[in-house]
Amino acid sequence: MAGENTHVNTIRAGEIGEVRIADDVVAIIAGLAAADVKGVASLSGNATREVIGKLGIKGLGKSIRLTVEDGEVHVWLKVNIRYGYNIPETSEKIQDRVATAIETMTGLNVAEVNVRVNSVVMDKAQAEENNS
Repeated sequence: MAGENTHVNTIRAGEIGEVRIADDVVAIIAGLAAADVKGVASLSGNATREVIGKLGIKGLGKSIRLTVEDGEVHVWLKVNIRYGYNIPETSEKIQDRVATAIETMTGLNVAEVNVRVNSVVMDKAQAEENNS
């Protein structure tokens, strides 16, 4: 998991000063981007978009691990996919969305986004239909 407020990248803004981005911020960006993909039920450990928004890094727990070396980000995500969605297609969308979000918001280069599907989740309506 991302280290506690560790320095990730410094962006120089002229003579005014510098901006530092913590690992935790990059992890939250990754989590929100992944949770926003259609077909993702939650990050592993039930970290939904709402949980991430309210709790920040605490809601990510074991769902996201990342490292940043020489301005390159390596991301490992654990997700739960909704039943009925194509897992390879959904995983590819997660990879694209996470990489784009991190690169756009931080200016860091994303070297890899690895997705591990931990579970397939059935919606309540689907479960009720199957039990009928």
